[in-house]
Amino acid sequence: MNALPEASVPAPDAAGPLVRVHDLVKHFPITRGIVFQRRIGAIRAVDGVSLQIERGETLGIVGETGCGKSTTARLIMRLLDATSGEIVFDGRDITHLKGSALKAIRREAQMVFQDPQSSLNPRKTIGSIIAEPFAIHGLLPNRSERKREVQRLMETVGLNPEHYNRYPHEFSGGQRQRIGVARALALNPKLLIADEPVSALDVSIQAQVLNLLRDLQRRLGLTLVFIAHDLSVVRHMCDRIAVMYLGKVVEIGPNEPLYAFPRHPYTAALLAAVPVADPTLHGSASSSKGERRLLGGDVPSPANPPKACRFHTRCPKAQALCSQREPLLEDKGSGTSVACHFPLTREEAALTGVRSAR
Repeated sequence: MNALPEASVPAPDAAGPLVRVHDLVKHFPITRGIVFQRRIGAIRAVDGVSLQIERGETLGIVGETGCGKSTTARLIMRLLDATSGEIVFDGRDITHLKGSALKAIRREAQMVFQDPQSSLNPRKTIGSIIAEPFAIHGLLPNRSERKREVQRLMETVGLNPEHYNRYPHEFSGGQRQRIGVARALALNPKLLIADEPVSALDVSIQAQVLNLLRDLQRRLGLTLVFIAHDLSVVRHMCDRIAVMYLGKVVEIGPNEPLYAFPRHPYTAALLAAVPVADPTLHGSASSSKGERRLLGGDVPSPANPPKACRFHTRCPKAQALCSQREPLLEDKGSGTSVACHFPLTREEAALTGVRSAR
């Protein structure tokens, strides 16, 4: 393939993390009026997210609907412009890149979207859909060479290369998601972001897509960001997990330590809510009285989040300090960082029924 020039882009830093996000903010304005619009507030979708994505790892981002997971992913991909903050990709500050410099970066970062049906053009064959990145970036101008590469990609993701000329409606949901994965891999990216890639699929085929992504990540050496709200899926897929609540990361750490000993009350509540088929195998998702420990109250509006700790209105451990001062994301050992004034003890975490699956 022909390399694209990377105009005005600094050289990559192979030694550091692939992605570094610092104090990332995205506020969507709320306006009133039709002709003369007046700003009356803002949806604080992402409000000060800082994290690193190491090369070759799979980072899971989890949380309830509306917590800012997908917005964070779109900011990293530069599909949205950040209100403030910094995004460093492969040693390059890409926060404000535009034009050919941004286009060059997008060869190295690709995304698989949640709904495979709406993310594929129904008027195009899957051959032309998968080949579209080559056309956009001026690669493989020879038609027969391009077809061979597309069929190779189809075979890589478990599709029949002979179905090159079929249309998306002729495939199942799982097959359509495989088409999306093939298109994302076409440019041999360094980073692949999968935004809830199995939530729109039947349970019977979710495992197939998850196993495909995990196999491709290991075989191709991809750095993978996996976004989901199902914590059992994230445990199956990820090396580290970041838990988000109302636009902020409240806990981040390695997979097994976080599942075995969640330090933030919100993380523990999410884990306790995961259905367990055999409580003797993975610990009961219930309290000692046999009643499931679920969070009380509703998720506050991101247009008017609580002051200080955003979780204090629903937290069983909340004290006066929680409504007065925002907790910092601090290392609590085992590589886990937590934003909580009163993190859970091991005994308190055990009461949620969350235990290591050993």
